[in-house]
Amino acid sequence: MCGICGKLYFDRERPVDPDLLGRMMDSIAHRGPDGQGSHLRAPVGLGHRRLSIIDLDTGGQPMCNEDATVWVVFNGEIYNFRELRAQLERKGHRFSSASDTEVIVHLYEELGDDCVSRLNGMFAFALWDERRQRLLLARDRVGIKPLYFTCTGNAIVFGSEIKALLADPDVRRQLNLPAIDRFLTYHYLPGDETMFEGISKLPAGHCLTVEGDKMSVRQYWDLRVDEATGPRRFGDAVAQLQELLAASVKDHMISDVPVGVLLSGGIDSTAILGHAVEHSAAPMHTFTMGFSGNDFDDERPFAKLASRKFGTTHHEISMDADEFRQFLPQYVWHMEEPVCEPPAVGLFFVSRLARQCSVKVLLSGEGGDEAFGGYQDYRNLLLLESLKSAFGPAKGLLKLGFEALSCAGWKRGAHYAALSGLPLADYYFSRTASPTTPFNRLKSSLYSREFSAALQGRHADAPSRLLWDRVRHQSPLNQMLYVDSKTWLPDDLLLKADKMTMATSVELRVPLLDARILEFAASLPASYKVRGTDLKRVLKAALRAIVPKQILQRRKTGFPLPYEGWLRNELREFVSDTLTSSGSIGESCFSRDAYRRFVHEGGQGGSKEIFSLLVLELWSRRFLHERPIRQWTFEREQVAGEAATSQREAHLADPLPTPSLASAPPG
Repeated sequence: MCGICGKLYFDRERPVDPDLLGRMMDSIAHRGPDGQGSHLRAPVGLGHRRLSIIDLDTGGQPMCNEDATVWVVFNGEIYNFRELRAQLERKGHRFSSASDTEVIVHLYEELGDDCVSRLNGMFAFALWDERRQRLLLARDRVGIKPLYFTCTGNAIVFGSEIKALLADPDVRRQLNLPAIDRFLTYHYLPGDETMFEGISKLPAGHCLTVEGDKMSVRQYWDLRVDEATGPRRFGDAVAQLQELLAASVKDHMISDVPVGVLLSGGIDSTAILGHAVEHSAAPMHTFTMGFSGNDFDDERPFAKLASRKFGTTHHEISMDADEFRQFLPQYVWHMEEPVCEPPAVGLFFVSRLARQCSVKVLLSGEGGDEAFGGYQDYRNLLLLESLKSAFGPAKGLLKLGFEALSCAGWKRGAHYAALSGLPLADYYFSRTASPTTPFNRLKSSLYSREFSAALQGRHADAPSRLLWDRVRHQSPLNQMLYVDSKTWLPDDLLLKADKMTMATSVELRVPLLDARILEFAASLPASYKVRGTDLKRVLKAALRAIVPKQILQRRKTGFPLPYEGWLRNELREFVSDTLTSSGSIGESCFSRDAYRRFVHEGGQGGSKEIFSLLVLELWSRRFLHERPIRQWTFEREQVAGEAATSQREAHLADPLPTPSLASAPPG
């Protein structure tokens, strides 16, 4: 696990400044405190910060082939590297290290860009082919590891984090104004856009190539949803899943340093632990966070139960509201994109504890819910779809029924009343982007005229709409799972998991997101995953022999943090002062009186909305050099004009275009 960065000039004679590459590497030093390395030869510079996990002695990067014509910097782990190495050695390739990184170099020599399809793992890498003067960037299938890039007009700049790109003075810190609306709709940024104009994420399952005067982005993998390809009998599906889980966890235990488990007290992390202890010679370390409170579920008793069952050395931690508040500026600095994930703060504290205990690798149960249908929203929306189908043309009566329940005191009644007259695709942007949330209901009255005008022609839900079209003929459950697996999972959950653990120089691995497991889950009938009120049916059945009954049958709580109470009570004054300060986003993008009223009323019960506004404000202060948002808003037209002129001049000087991320189908 590491951090990578680099720059390639389109002018093949121009060298990359070593000092610039050094600054880029320094900006991501937390990702790799164990060492650094670089390769500089006109027109390319590759930088690497190392967190030593595999091959501690000879695994330094960048790495090259035998004649130093292919160079790579790599972030991640390749779990099938030993198998691939044996195959490559039989073909005559010679290795100088015992690391997984070197496999990529020789596999590229054999297969070219198709090498990515043979890699089982989590990865983001940059590979330079000296003979062909060709750059290849690639990101793993699911998006476990991040990779950002931008074109400056005369070069492409890339890195594991946006901070590495911003270290280059040629990269402009220009606000992507419409991204604010998208973030406030989803509470994260789905798709390839970031909050910086011109800086993009390389999408999961994609690779980017620069060769000569051509740049292209290609999708090499997609999650194929086809219920006709999986086991026909439920028992067969359970048995096959058990084999896949055991194999995946075994692969994810590959390490030359201690491996621990992040315990949430739930089914998935407990199952990961149960399999992991079989491949550990010494007692494993487990880590959890918990909180006490009458109206809050404390995870610690269930985590302790799992620890006792599997004989681990267990550690737990908590935090208070003040610690939460003090960490928020650091949170937005490490996340780099505004993301409404308060539990991510807890993940930082737990990861830091693991590092203090000399554990550099943590396993997590992330991904089981998105693969097998573990959220109550899936169950509730499937029930709603069934009711809509049963009522047929009389759906108006269904709406009246929900409204009556709302009047009778059911808090969710108004929510389902609003959804009852809409197709699923019209409101399932993602799990967080319902049009009935307090903020989305009030958008039109909250946004200022100038901000609304800047959003003309931009649709906040466009990323989900495009994905929905791909699976429109699938069952409602598989449609929702596909959209979440392509948006909420890589652009929120996995982003949080990578950034917060790497902030503490700890590697997080996610065995349930092995591509083999995801593809298997996508091949199963929807009823194997959710039936009635039973969630994750096939996964629970596969885990009965491993997970204690008390954990298997408990209500899902995730990795909770009592931030809602903190925002309403201990942090209320801090939140109000921050959001209504002079020059804040509220002074620029929103109607002042309506916005202040929304803030002082606590988001009308919408804690996610308030926290989203809070991290957006803190992000703008940290990354826009404390310039007021209003300046960015009203200068945008002028900046856009200057950028267009610059791009036209660059195009005349060099025909290399900015790539379109309209992906080609997997090859």
